[in-house]
Amino acid sequence: EELPFMATENIMMAAVEKGGDRQELHEVIRRHSQAAAAEVKQHGKPNDLLERLENDPVFAGVDVRGALDVHRFVGRAPEQVDEFLEKVVAPIRARYADLNDVSADVHV
Repeated sequence: EELPFMATENIMMAAVEKGGDRQELHEVIRRHSQAAAAEVKQHGKPNDLLERLENDPVFAGVDVRGALDVHRFVGRAPEQVDEFLEKVVAPIRARYADLNDVSADVHV
């Protein structure tokens, strides 16, 4: 539900690359974002921000849905997880490797 709002910067930059005016695009996105948010919050309707932007002439030729690629929003998280596993978890697991065969029963 929130991803379309998060993607507006990417959508705007894609439109700027196609020759759009940044200030005009910003205003159009602001207007559509507020209207879409009002529909969600006040009327319980689904977020239609993407449809609003896709149907606006200033975004003609812009791959609005392409801006939703989740990989654009995770930053370094995958690398940070790998680093944490390697530098923190792996040494702890190695230190207690002799306990890998220990089992326990829990009764509640």
